[in-house]
Amino acid sequence: MPKHATTRDTDPSVHSPTDLPSNAVGTIADALNRIVADSFALYVKTKNFHWHMSGPHFRDYHLMLDEQSDQIFAVTDPLAERVRKLGAKTLRSIEHIAKLANIVGNDSEFVRPWDMLRELAQDNKMLAANMRKAHELCDEHKDVATASLLEVYIDECERRTWFLFEATHSVDPTGH
Repeated sequence: MPKHATTRDTDPSVHSPTDLPSNAVGTIADALNRIVADSFALYVKTKNFHWHMSGPHFRDYHLMLDEQSDQIFAVTDPLAERVRKLGAKTLRSIEHIAKLANIVGNDSEFVRPWDMLRELAQDNKMLAANMRKAHELCDEHKDVATASLLEVYIDECERRTWFLFEATHSVDPTGH
């Protein structure tokens, strides 16, 4: 048995029952795992910007990003558990997250606050779009439980995007 494997990892009889066809389970689980990976990546990126925020709007932006990162993190467990309820496997490691995530981190030494917020707005917008695609798969396969979860998370994602947009759209990035 591999170093990190357990009987549960290798025993194909350990599955959660569902009446969804196996092709639906695989397709939906793949989409959800990618959303969970993106959510973890966005969580870390939002925390990074939260920790490195500076400037005249520091307090407002710092608090907003802290609130948003908590909200982003909160979706990971219900979505990963939904994958397991469908009888599929979910993320196992940081490496697995990196392999599936579309959201790219930002390792720059310094990022201007305006650029941080604009980047996060685009990332949240992309995450919402990917959630919509997953919702379409759920509709196609009549998976109303997953669709219902995604509807709430799409709304939260759009709210974050809106707040980030409003914080930056009338600001001149040069400070003038």
